[in-house]
Amino acid sequence: MTTQESPLQGKRVLVTGGSSGIGKAIAVKLKGLGAHVAINGRDKASLDAASLELGTRGLQGDVGDAGDAERIVATFVKEAGGIDILINNAGFGSFNTLLETTAEEMESVWRTNVLGAFMVGKAAARHMVDQRSGTIVNIASTAGLKGFARGSAYASSKFALRGMTECWRDELRRHDVRVVLCNPSEVITDFSRRAGGSQQPSPKKLIPEDIADAVAGALVTDPRGFIPEFSVFATNPF
Repeated sequence: MTTQESPLQGKRVLVTGGSSGIGKAIAVKLKGLGAHVAINGRDKASLDAASLELGTRGLQGDVGDAGDAERIVATFVKEAGGIDILINNAGFGSFNTLLETTAEEMESVWRTNVLGAFMVGKAAARHMVDQRSGTIVNIASTAGLKGFARGSAYASSKFALRGMTECWRDELRRHDVRVVLCNPSEVITDFSRRAGGSQQPSPKKLIPEDIADAVAGALVTDPRGFIPEFSVFATNPF
């Protein structure tokens, strides 16, 4: 009996925000399934450490900067010879009440979570349309399904990403390009700490590898079909 080759064998994958957390777990998972993976991150030290650990190419840059977004994708395409999968994962959170939230805070979150996703997605889609194949996976959040107190900046950015994903899906599917939205629930990462909050550890809560498994499952679907959107919740986090 011969071992069946992974559908992701040799696929050229770019993961933004791939230095840690969900992005890093997805990179590890897809590399393990035979994909050619490169990761992007803003912080050079974190990116270099993750790239060395994973044995992948690291592409430093801020997806929220137009020049960086174009350069990241162009460099990847030049080195890899094309792009088959974009994991649009770069993002961060900021949580304050309506009365405390500043315009600068809103703009900062939206610049990465929405504008950054848009600019990288546009640059990647240009190549995918030309080659008439490819998959874009936007990593959103269950915060994009239901708002909550202190979530004005973060939740609104994920609602926007969800709406933008629906627009891309309608446009790109006729070019044989799939657009998938993944909505993780709470995941044990450094996300809360970086946002100035705290997170209670629990073996019942989701970990990055759970999201990576779900994303991989969506990606191995035969290209004639795709999973438009899915959410991942912990079964019983209480």
